[in-house]
Amino acid sequence: MADSKPSGYKLPVDPTRRQGTVAQGFVTPKQDRAPQLQSIPPRRVLPIIFIPGIMGSNLRMSAERQRKLGSKSNIAWRPDHLAVTIPQANDTAAERQLRLDPANTELDIYDPENNSTGRSDEKSDDRNDEVKVIFRYSAISSLGGPMLESDLPGTPDPKTKDQKARARGWGEVYFSSYQDILALCEEKLNAAFLNGNMHLYLRKFILGVSPKKWQAHTNPPLDELDEKTMRQTVKGCWFPVHAMGYNWQKGNRVSGILMAKRISSLIKKYNDQGFECEKVILVTHSMGGLVARAAIHPEMGNISEKVLGIIHGVMPAMGAGTAYKRVRCGFEGKGISSKILGHLGTLVTPVLANAQGGLELLPSQAYGNNWLQIKQDGKALRSYPQNGDPYEEIYKVHGKWFGLLREDWINPGDIPRRGFEATCQLLDQAKSFHSAIANTYHTQSYAHYGADKNRMAWQNVIWELPKNIIIHDIENLKITKDDAKGTMFMSSPALPGGKPNSPLELKVTLQDATEPGDQTVPLHSADAQLQSGKFKGIFRQTGYEHQASYSDDAALASTIYSLFKIISTMKWSKS
Repeated sequence: MADSKPSGYKLPVDPTRRQGTVAQGFVTPKQDRAPQLQSIPPRRVLPIIFIPGIMGSNLRMSAERQRKLGSKSNIAWRPDHLAVTIPQANDTAAERQLRLDPANTELDIYDPENNSTGRSDEKSDDRNDEVKVIFRYSAISSLGGPMLESDLPGTPDPKTKDQKARARGWGEVYFSSYQDILALCEEKLNAAFLNGNMHLYLRKFILGVSPKKWQAHTNPPLDELDEKTMRQTVKGCWFPVHAMGYNWQKGNRVSGILMAKRISSLIKKYNDQGFECEKVILVTHSMGGLVARAAIHPEMGNISEKVLGIIHGVMPAMGAGTAYKRVRCGFEGKGISSKILGHLGTLVTPVLANAQGGLELLPSQAYGNNWLQIKQDGKALRSYPQNGDPYEEIYKVHGKWFGLLREDWINPGDIPRRGFEATCQLLDQAKSFHSAIANTYHTQSYAHYGADKNRMAWQNVIWELPKNIIIHDIENLKITKDDAKGTMFMSSPALPGGKPNSPLELKVTLQDATEPGDQTVPLHSADAQLQSGKFKGIFRQTGYEHQASYSDDAALASTIYSLFKIISTMKWSKS
């Protein structure tokens, strides 16, 4: 934030004590005439809060569930912790359900005081060891603000920069997937101008660049940023980047309410430290966008006035047919990652069918009709929903082979009060949530998402019947075999000529995705943001896969651009 390089000894300050007005001087030899300088950092703070997608927040088990599973660790889900995560690829369906049970999991926060790791020999810093700050804001050793810099010698209760990042929630999220966006926002906004010069990244990749380079849609039109505007936008303000995870198995309504409370507490914390903090900016990934929309909803989190703007990344605005596909047929791929996520429907259903958050990624009422199709030789014989209600026509259908739920897959862990009826209750709540947030977007919203024809996603889910066979009573076919990854064999009560009482086994296969997107969210769903007419900027992009979107250069650049646009609208109540 400094405009000129200081000369002399810059005294260490504690930003948590009277907003950095308390400094520590020291005695020097008489011949040392260099002055000791105390820098008073800017008072204003505008936090950037990153909200991850489903499976992007780390979860831990209750002590009771840890004992039941005989686990040495209470980690329920932590992709970065490979020593625990890789063996989970071999978990049975029952073990997965027990480990990822919404009633026995919680967000795995950084907690060095209470050390909630479930192991006496593992400290909170050990659990969060993957979180490291590998960048520097500038050549200046210390900026003096609430930044991710190690405390100088002599500071009471000193913290390393890594510990400060962990305390900001960077260890709550899938760090190896999200570290690029966290570090980029933290470094480039807080060191945008040093010694009067613009940061090289901003000058090279943001300044004067047409948003068309990042595939901005023409509606609404977006202008390039000029240096005067960028300089004025970040002047006199800090932008500490926080990450806030959530229990993605719970409903997004619940997560949004809890997120709103955490955001309000964070604002209060900065104000209690002597800073001037009035609002925050939210940057989301995938399902995190639904959490953010719940947080600002007037009947849920109700903090719209505390949020300056929201940037939605790859959000399934209306859900995704991919969610149906994965519940029935597992995650795509053949490697270890697919096995960890669940490469079979028998492994995914016990988790997502009992997790309201996961069910809220299914296509909503707004998704439209006829997306689940039964075809033969390319011709649609049946399609669902017909009446705009996938909950009643697909998800809660009992005993039909094309329905969402294989009932014998739901509760392998034999957890009390779990099963088809309990899942239907979760689906009712998901339906209510979808209806409530359908038109809820912040007035300062930006979005980027995949529109890639080379990264197909399931907008439509198609089951293909064998050719040249006349099949009667298609809806009442009975499953005889199911490989849980897209191939079923079913019996028909009649042979091709319609002769009764002669069962015929039919092979039915799930077809590959055919719609553009990011391999998870189809363009059809993401484009609901464009069609809403409520966004200040839309970037329909190519070149990245869903989970890795925040490692893509265009997605990162469009996010930084959008942040500058949002920050420029800030009107502080105190001049």
